[in-house]
Amino acid sequence: MEVIRTVSWMKEAARQARAENHLVGLVPTMGALHEGHMTLVRRAKQECSRVFVSVFVNPKQFGPREDLAKYPRSLDSDAAKLEAAGVDLLFAPAPAEIYPPGFATYIAVEGISEGLEGGSRPGHFRGVATVVAKLFQIAQPNFAYFGRKDAQQARIVTRMTRDLDIDVEPVVCDIVREADGLACSSRNAYLNPEERRAATVLYRGLEAARRQIARGERVALEISEEVRRVLGQEKLARADYVEVVDADTFEPAARLGGRAAYVLLAVFIGGTRLIDNLLVAPEPGSDRLVVTL
Repeated sequence: MEVIRTVSWMKEAARQARAENHLVGLVPTMGALHEGHMTLVRRAKQECSRVFVSVFVNPKQFGPREDLAKYPRSLDSDAAKLEAAGVDLLFAPAPAEIYPPGFATYIAVEGISEGLEGGSRPGHFRGVATVVAKLFQIAQPNFAYFGRKDAQQARIVTRMTRDLDIDVEPVVCDIVREADGLACSSRNAYLNPEERRAATVLYRGLEAARRQIARGERVALEISEEVRRVLGQEKLARADYVEVVDADTFEPAARLGGRAAYVLLAVFIGGTRLIDNLLVAPEPGSDRLVVTL
């Protein structure tokens, strides 16, 4: 596996891959790789002839109250996992490579970036959109792989790619969960044993929503209130938001029905903020709703 640290070298590798007619898949990450990331890598390996992975802890998507220095970094072990998985190239630039002195250009995807994660983390999605656009420009992939756990982020990337006519196809993959239902996340490493047990309340809340929907509940407020009721049973949990939204616009949905929707939640477990969701989609040709956790 080739390891690249500079933008100029990465661009040259991308040009070479294109010249050789490779189908290139990119998996953008912030490192601290877990099974969710590796599932994206394996999907890329199935669909592409060359797989690039970026590891870059993006300072532009951390707010002033978020501890950038605390974010887990494990480049050596990440590289070993990626090499064992058959990744062709690891792009691991320093911040000054991506944001050189005088950097002053940012991308803002209006509307869908302003609530939920955007409301709780001002500036977060501006940083995400900017770095993803830069990675697309530098690595020139045909496909880029993202996890559905970060549903709003994935939708923003898809919208940005369409609006700016970027020649990359984003691929959004299902959430990967631990055996007890907790969604894989690099931030799970922040949890102590008691908090780790408490964190399963996110999955239990979504399971309660799934059961309600299976029983025929379609009113969004009833579903979100049931999730909040479950979250309230865990003393270490504090809900930031629980929302039912249209999966395309991320505007609040009053009812489930003819359009795909998400049940989204962000919850503090102690001092660690975790997010999760379930997807509700109408089954074509019927009144049935398909729920994906």
